[in-house]
Amino acid sequence: MVRHFIAYLLIVASVSANFSRLFIYAGFELNRNYIATHLCENRDKPWLHCNGKCYFIKKIKLAQEKEKNDERRSQKNLFQEAFVSKKPDIRFYSQVLQVMQVPNHRIALPVVDLPIFQPPQLG
Repeated sequence: MVRHFIAYLLIVASVSANFSRLFIYAGFELNRNYIATHLCENRDKPWLHCNGKCYFIKKIKLAQEKEKNDERRSQKNLFQEAFVSKKPDIRFYSQVLQVMQVPNHRIALPVVDLPIFQPPQLG
């Protein structure tokens, strides 16, 4: 019973995290009159017809920034340090590598003496 409850709780939590913008929009639509009269930055300027949209846009930007920060934080948590429990076996060989000379072959490019195309002048 407890496992089912925890499973449903995790499903709801993951779905709510993915639909945060939907919840912000629903909250805005449900409280539109209150937001327009008390929280709107442009409530003193009715000719702008903002009606709380500035507050809504601010909330959407905050949600996007929070998602980006959460994503960065989760990426940091994914970083794992490598721990080597066994000493590596390092061997040094004292063999000298053979040095090879690079052949000095020159490639002759074809010489083309053509005039550069210039479009006709308008005049």
